[in-house]
Formats: sequence, C-alpha cells, structure tokens
Amino acid sequence: MRIKIAPSILSADFSCLDREIKKVELAGADMLHIDVMDGHFVPNITIGPVVVKYIRRVTKLPLDVHLMIENPQKFIADFVGAGSDMITLHIETISASGFKFQACRLKRKNVKVGISLNPDTPLMKIKNLLKYVDFVLVMSVNPGFGGQAFIPRVLPKIKELRSIFKGDISVDGGVNNKWAGSIIRAGANILAVGSYVFAAKNTKLTIERIRNAK
Repeated sequence: MRIKIAPSILSADFSCLDREIKKVELAGADMLHIDVMDGHFVPNITIGPVVVKYIRRVTKLPLDVHLMIENPQKFIADFVGAGSDMITLHIETISASGFKFQACRLKRKNVKVGISLNPDTPLMKIKNLLKYVDFVLVMSVNPGFGGQAFIPRVLPKIKELRSIFKGDISVDGGVNNKWAGSIIRAGANILAVGSYVFAAKNTKLTIERIRNAK
C-alpha cells in the first residue's frame, strides 16, 4: 500500500496557518490531520468547525478531522459541513451501536469513516466494527498534547490489526524518522506527523524520509 503522510496541524504555527498548510502541501503531504480536543475527553482544547472551514478554503488536501471529544455525535454534522473529508471517532467516546449509526450516515454523505483507539485500549474493542470503517487510527501516545514520545508497545497492536484489516491504518503520536520504519513494517500506511515535519528545515526531504523509511 502506498505510504501517505498526514501532517498534524496541531504542531503548525497558527499565526501563519495558511502558509504552514501550503508549505506541507507543496512538500508532498497527502492529507492534513486535524486534532479536535474539547478539554474533557483529553486535557486540552484546540479548534472547532470554524477553523476547519477556513482550512478548507486554503487547501485541496483531504482533511482528516480527528474528534477527540466527548459526545462526538453532537458535532459531526458541523465538522462535515465545514468541509471534512474524513471523520475519526474514538471508540472510548461512543457505543458500538452509536458508531454504526454515525458510520452509515457519514458514508451516505461520501465522508470517509475512521475509528481510533488509545494505546491502552485493546484491539478487541473495535474488531466487530471494522466492516463499517474506511480506516483505523491507532494512537501511539496518550492523546491530549503534541510533541509526546512514541509508545513502542503499540507496534504489536498495529501488526495484529493489519492481519485482520485490509483498509488504511493510520498512526498518530510521536512519529518521526526513528520510528517510521517500524510503524510501516508493522502494517500502517498513513503516518500522522506533527512537530517532526513542521519544525523541519527541509519539509519536502523530511516527508520523503518518513515515506521511504521502510
């Protein structure tokens, strides 16, 4: 599977966000990863649909909106209306039946559906939902803040997931050149990368280094 790079705008300079987005777009990014945090499910607050709407105006890249929020079903329509191409829901925030319902609604709107799980959440929590999703997002840090170190114990989880799931597998948290090769070999094909990309002196070279890390 082609390796895709999804720069996480949580690590971008928001004082010039449009330029930061154009920088990674021109450098070969495949999509943008947008972390939405509410201060409840995770101990941080980031952005809402209004910001997503303006991001949509400055790029043609697919927008993967990662809802790290309580009661995500209350806000999905707003983020879809703002221009999200992909919506990721955490299994820790929604019931299995609720997820199935939202997944069907999103697919009718031609929005891709992802399910995410935290490092300590067992894979069995999502196994019965895999037929409803386009991709799975494996968290490789405890969600809430950027710049955290990659947690190696998620690598067996990625490998096991790849053995039973043929769709896209994304990994988010602490992804850099040190870990990218191991992540790809385990079976992931979308790497959400934050500070390692946005702080790089040569963005294009950094993206290609990660893409070809295997």
